[in-house]
Amino acid sequence: MTQNNLPPVWNRVEKHAVFPEAKHDEIARYNFLANLTRHLATTVSPGNKIAYEKRVRPNFQKAQSRDFETREEVREAMKNDPYYQAWSALRRSAMEMRQQAGRSMVLRQANQLAEKAQRLNQGKDTLKLNPDLEIPHYIQAVDHHCMPGSYYTELIEKDVTSAANYDSGIFVTTAGLLGRMSDAGGKAIVQWLKKDSPKFQPKRILDIGCGLGHNVIPIAQAYPDAEVIAIDIAAPMLRYGHARAQDLGIKNVTFIQMDGANTEFADESFDWIQTTMFLHETSNKTLHRIMEEIYRLLQFGGLTLHIEQPQYTKNMDLYEQFIRDWDAYYNNEPFWSKMHDIDVKKLMIQAGFPEDAFIQIGVKAVNDLEENQKTDEIVEDYGRSPVWNAFGVWKS
Repeated sequence: MTQNNLPPVWNRVEKHAVFPEAKHDEIARYNFLANLTRHLATTVSPGNKIAYEKRVRPNFQKAQSRDFETREEVREAMKNDPYYQAWSALRRSAMEMRQQAGRSMVLRQANQLAEKAQRLNQGKDTLKLNPDLEIPHYIQAVDHHCMPGSYYTELIEKDVTSAANYDSGIFVTTAGLLGRMSDAGGKAIVQWLKKDSPKFQPKRILDIGCGLGHNVIPIAQAYPDAEVIAIDIAAPMLRYGHARAQDLGIKNVTFIQMDGANTEFADESFDWIQTTMFLHETSNKTLHRIMEEIYRLLQFGGLTLHIEQPQYTKNMDLYEQFIRDWDAYYNNEPFWSKMHDIDVKKLMIQAGFPEDAFIQIGVKAVNDLEENQKTDEIVEDYGRSPVWNAFGVWKS
């Protein structure tokens, strides 16, 4: 592996007041895992396509007297191939090791992290938690991304450990693809919108499924005069995200614990409603309810945009669908396949949006790490390339 193929070292991640402190060995583990992730994506994974073309597909054609017709047939055939088995096991192990490394680091300083966040959050009316909010059953059903307890579980009072784990580890999972602050998605959509609609000056913005606010911060920075509201169901993420924003000097974002499918906001009360890599985390039924809620909340003339990975279409190669579908089976993403099978244009029309106002574009990750700016390499996490699928509408 050449120097150019190495991911940036973890030390280059942007620090802030609530970012977990790492010891020498913890940093070494993270750097090893980032390199393992990059190696699996760029060196090992391409061998799956060779196994498919040279061995699995010909054997299927010979046995069935036809070619594959669905990605499920591809998966059933590929999962018996030893090369794919080895790659898949390594990739799953890398995810589990990533969670183990991150959790061990943040759990040893759980109380200190909670205290740091509390000092920044105390007395601020821009953090609003709801201890009575019922966590949706589809969220409780799975440990997302192999993280025990997912993002909402609280281990101690005023817990922020799940968010600290995510914040420190996403740089590793994506091998630095998302930049120093892992905010490349938010930066990408701002860059596109500023160029495509320079006169658009939203006064009120809603970010649904904000997590710890990685991607809403660039939006708030780009539109400093706007009132930005970021909602999520996970209190640890919101506590950490609000403290992080405060330390970064971002004062125009209010973090609220709320279910995006059933908000308490008034009709037509937002100019822009955004989601970034969130919709694939929701159940099919909830996804439709969220779109209906967005239609209710969005002003006429307002914009809704959603960054996701590319939808599975008839034009997408079956092997490509199959390899993208890995997360649904082995990375605790149970709604991944269903969400990416949906006709998103039809989804938005069913919610009430006009057909002729539909937008679908590709947006490229805006990465502030020089190593990644120089290459368009194919990676597996976050879309297998630096280009995401963004879709939405201007409500009219």
